[in-house]
Amino acid sequence: MDTTQSAQHSTASIDAMGAISAVHIVLMVVLAIAAILVIWWGSVLRRRRREADEQVVENREIAEDAGATAPPTVESPMGDDVPAVPAAAPEPVPQPAYEPSPEPAPEAAPVAARPVPEIVSAPSGGSELTQLKGLGPKLAVTLTELGYTRIDQIADLTPAEAEALDARLGAFQGRMARDRWIEQARLLAAGDRAAYEAQFGKL
Repeated sequence: MDTTQSAQHSTASIDAMGAISAVHIVLMVVLAIAAILVIWWGSVLRRRRREADEQVVENREIAEDAGATAPPTVESPMGDDVPAVPAAAPEPVPQPAYEPSPEPAPEAAPVAARPVPEIVSAPSGGSELTQLKGLGPKLAVTLTELGYTRIDQIADLTPAEAEALDARLGAFQGRMARDRWIEQARLLAAGDRAAYEAQFGKL
């Protein structure tokens, strides 16, 4: 009976030692691989640093061969017997402390201003353009963003300009022709209130 128990204890001890040895072997293999990787990465870094240093030296040599790093020299007027000396750096040109004001441009001939009709006046807090029938505040904002703020600008549109402007009105495209903005604007710009109200209704 004692012999059997001793044998079992021996077998258990051998199994435990075997398991410990296996763990030790695995740990040693992992550490060995980690050490190899560290050594390999260090050699890669050293090689890269060496290549960078060599590139710097090579670039410096190329620059020296091209004369980029040598100071410019002036040939001696005495001939080859007298050594050349480095050229002196040009002295900086002093800048004036202030810029002289430019000559005033000649005044252009006065342009006859178009008389502003009495009826062309914007309603309180509104736009002059909203006097045109079919042109509300939203359209007036759109036209203002496009550079049209006065009735006389609409009145002066050529057919090509009117077509180009209409194409830029987005969702309001076609309103200019349908509501006859140009005809309205020309009557208002001319100050012909009676003709305007006869065609388009009361202002």
